Amino acid sequence: MIPEERTDDPGSGEESARLQPAGSVRKGRDPLAQTPRGRLQSRRAQVHQQINKELRMRTGAENLYRATSNAWVRETVALELSYVNSSLQLLKEELEELNGSAEVDRPKGEGVSVPMIPLGLKETKELDWSTPLRELISGHFGEDSATYEAEIRELEDLRQAIRTPSRGEAGLELLMAYYNQLCFLDARFIAPTRNLGLLFQWYDSLTGVPAQQRALAFEKGSVLFNIGALYTQIGARQDRSCPEGTRRAIEAFQRAAGAFSLLRENFSRAPSPDMSPASLSMLERLMTAQAQECIFEGLLLPSTEAPQGCLAQLRLAQEAAQVAAEYRLVHQTMAQPPVRDYVPFPWTTLVRVKAEYFRALAHYHAAAVLCDSPPAEVDCPALSQAFLGLPATPGPPGAAPQEQEGRRMLALSRAGKAHLKRAILGQEEALRLHAVCRALRSVDLLQAVLAQALRRSLARYSELDREDDFLEATEAPDIPPKTQQKPEIRAPSFSRVKVTDIFHRLGPLSVFSAKNCWRLVGPVHVTRGEAGFGLTLRGDAPVLIAAVIPGGPAAAAGLREGDYIVSLNGRPCKWWKHAEVVAQLKGVGDEGASLQVVTLLPRAEPPSTGEHRPALGALLRGQKECGRGPPAPGRASPRPLLGWSRKAKRGKTRGRLSPHP
Repeated sequence: MIPEERTDDPGSGEESARLQPAGSVRKGRDPLAQTPRGRLQSRRAQVHQQINKELRMRTGAENLYRATSNAWVRETVALELSYVNSSLQLLKEELEELNGSAEVDRPKGEGVSVPMIPLGLKETKELDWSTPLRELISGHFGEDSATYEAEIRELEDLRQAIRTPSRGEAGLELLMAYYNQLCFLDARFIAPTRNLGLLFQWYDSLTGVPAQQRALAFEKGSVLFNIGALYTQIGARQDRSCPEGTRRAIEAFQRAAGAFSLLRENFSRAPSPDMSPASLSMLERLMTAQAQECIFEGLLLPSTEAPQGCLAQLRLAQEAAQVAAEYRLVHQTMAQPPVRDYVPFPWTTLVRVKAEYFRALAHYHAAAVLCDSPPAEVDCPALSQAFLGLPATPGPPGAAPQEQEGRRMLALSRAGKAHLKRAILGQEEALRLHAVCRALRSVDLLQAVLAQALRRSLARYSELDREDDFLEATEAPDIPPKTQQKPEIRAPSFSRVKVTDIFHRLGPLSVFSAKNCWRLVGPVHVTRGEAGFGLTLRGDAPVLIAAVIPGGPAAAAGLREGDYIVSLNGRPCKWWKHAEVVAQLKGVGDEGASLQVVTLLPRAEPPSTGEHRPALGALLRGQKECGRGPPAPGRASPRPLLGWSRKAKRGKTRGRLSPHP
């Protein structure tokens, strides 16, 4: 999303009444709400705090152990360290169980489906924005910071609300609104050589260990991580027994994958394991696999448009094989260091269970093709050899048609039994893996799905086993994975959450930001001459003095090319458009107009007030030396990434002011 600055209302920047009401998207979820996910998140927050406490105790004990030479003290400290390490291990095991809990976000529908893996939100502490923002507003921007108490309070309320977002669209809008405000803050208050001086602390979502950084990018990255995590929770709780619920689940997991991909591409210095490139890559693949699983589940739903008969079973077999391949890739990623050191064991086990379960499903649907379809429908040499493992010709070349048909039926039955056998073995392996993990054993829904699939395969195999077949079943080949709908990695739609820069009154970002320095000049009194005011204006918000006629009234008053008009006859006009400033100047009488202007300075020169300023040519040369081009009066729109280069839009010359309206 690209947040936009408002330029349509001349007086919109003069009062704080333009601030959004504190009920639109500013309210978070009640932390005391007794919902299953709310209780789980509250317990995770408590565990995070306990882990932080134990880590501080361990650090202090280790420092004391290294500093002392007293044998009795060292023995006591060593004993205390063993207690602390034991407590930490127990807390981490509890956090692992909480992170691996799939029962909390189970779908609300009546259908039986495999549970998904949701991701818990990162926790954070309260933050005091007031001190650094007041210093910047008064020191760099030269304004009374006391008049911005409402804006600072709104920002603090917004951050407090995102600590407990609701598990739905309102929570997503809340997080995106705060993320967009962080983009505005980054563009306005962050300079290349200076940060805000705040210490942002967030707890790792997987390990619970706190991480701290002074960079605003860490705050933005953590919020973006929580946006992706919230999408996973929304996707996991959808009712996938209906087409609409399946569609919403697919969309949520695709958005989650996009959030983690965006974070991985734009955040390189991760202070916590859950935001490392390896972890984000794993999460992206996991969400893509879960979206692929939802696509397969959508094919199982009744539909008049879906192909029927043999083609439908063949597609289901290939789609199930595609889901299994995706989960095998996820498991390989989880098994690689350093991800394997902190990924929850229930996640790893559930991914393996799903890989075995869907590979078994692929063989089951292949067996359904062989056992239920007429021989004519599956009588394709390429299909028989590559997909089903059948010989191209079922009998000798000179055999009678009846004999060939009988051999064909026998070959189909044997191949079907071979695929059913592999399906049964895979489902038994999935049940075995399910029983290994203590956290998964408590998920009754998963066990019900696996047991139901195994009973169905065993019943089908027993029916085929009663037929007269004295030959051993052939070894069934693997089902080649194929899908007709590949999941798309879609970034969160920040553009649908419209926000206004909270510190809009400070002026347009193209000029009034911590990256720029300027000098305020005026009020300057300019009278109308015979040829007008003797200046040319260009651009909007703020309006730029593009040219000054030598010897004219503007030049005599001390106005120069490159000045920005910020006040006209005592009225702030930072956000006025070109036509509004021209109309006001044309409407003044012979007494003239009082202007206040600012001039951008080279970055090395501190901002100040006064009448003396360098010529435009020297100013532009200084800006070029500092890596900046000529001043651009257009709107500034910060991109919603963690780092970017801002390009200001240049307005077009609108013409010279005439002496008469």
